Amino acid sequence: MTKLDYLKETPSQTAGPYVHIGLAPGAAGFEIYKQELGRDIAGPNAKGERIRVEGLVIDGTGSPVKDVMIEVWQANAEGRYAHPEGGGPVEEGFRGWGRVITDFRTGEWGFDTIKPGCTPGRNVGLQAPHLNLWLVARGINIGLSTRMYFDDEAEANATDPVLNLIEWQNRRATLIATRSERDGSAVYRFEIRLQGSGETVFFDV
Repeated sequence: MTKLDYLKETPSQTAGPYVHIGLAPGAAGFEIYKQELGRDIAGPNAKGERIRVEGLVIDGTGSPVKDVMIEVWQANAEGRYAHPEGGGPVEEGFRGWGRVITDFRTGEWGFDTIKPGCTPGRNVGLQAPHLNLWLVARGINIGLSTRMYFDDEAEANATDPVLNLIEWQNRRATLIATRSERDGSAVYRFEIRLQGSGETVFFDV
């Protein structure tokens, strides 16, 4: 064993907890900006069903990870992205992108948005409604990419080209959020497991 084996990572080599100060200072207690980047995903003019998405990020021991930053990228209700090549115009104020930090005490995360529509797949068919998620935290030196699908879109999920790349049904299930109702509004629960039994499918993108 050499001296290098005893050296610890420096702040430049790990994503957290410093990630909050730089990318979501409000969550770290630094009120720097009037409007923090990434908090408003859909905007007030977006069409479609308003939904709440909530969950936990769980480590290999079954404990919630409490310093995670999650970014979300999604289409609007008509399956269009807020991008020049996103399939057409979107509503004024619709960004389709957001950033959320887990609660430092409980590990819970959540955001409000609209339910996306089906989007064109690469070279084949339509993709089922989904959210693209990117995670970074202390101990995750390379961001993890995954997707969240909706359990009430079973027909669309069955033909989704990405889900069908996953051979085992129980592995596909790690990408499906569960719908419930709260105060008359739709809430989708999505647990992200980093390791161990039921580990979430992550994509090399």
